Amino acid sequence: MNNKFYEGIKKILASARNRAYQAANFAMVESYWQIGKSIVVEQGGAERAEYGVGLLKELSARLTADFGKGFTVANLKNMRQFYLTFPNGYALRSELSWTHYRLLMRVENQAARLFYMEEAVSSQWSTRQLDRQINSFLYERLLSSKNKEAVGKEVLHLEASKTSEDLIRDPYVLEFLGLSPRDDFYESDLEQVLITHL
Repeated sequence: MNNKFYEGIKKILASARNRAYQAANFAMVESYWQIGKSIVVEQGGAERAEYGVGLLKELSARLTADFGKGFTVANLKNMRQFYLTFPNGYALRSELSWTHYRLLMRVENQAARLFYMEEAVSSQWSTRQLDRQINSFLYERLLSSKNKEAVGKEVLHLEASKTSEDLIRDPYVLEFLGLSPRDDFYESDLEQVLITHL
């Protein structure tokens, strides 16, 4: 078998895995956005968060009983904040994970948040890379720098992006799909769960 043939097959499988991960991940992101919106609507708007304390506790208990862990009061508050931070669901990017969005929600400046969101997509930043750039104030440094090119070049020296295997084993995605992050689940298990959620 020639190496070029094998590399072609390998590329097909890696691409398929990435598409499957993105589809499952975006289904999770969209559902969390919709849950956040539902919570805000049930509370009667953004200013009625106090009412939500009891609502979130009850919702957390019932969702945990029906769907397993991942629906703590803190995570439900994150979903609520997700909707409030990104009120236009059509603007959500399928390339970004729930962890990306949780990091982006911490950025108060809307222009900076949009910058980090676009850079994370175009540069395929891992969540670790995004966190590093937010914490190093890349946006602010670019705005205030006279040598924007030099500041921009430092971003090129980041660690490699996640592999498709890392993406598929993301604990948030596995939890959302109802799988535990263990090493002994079979590809057919993952395929069936992905089909069910799509």
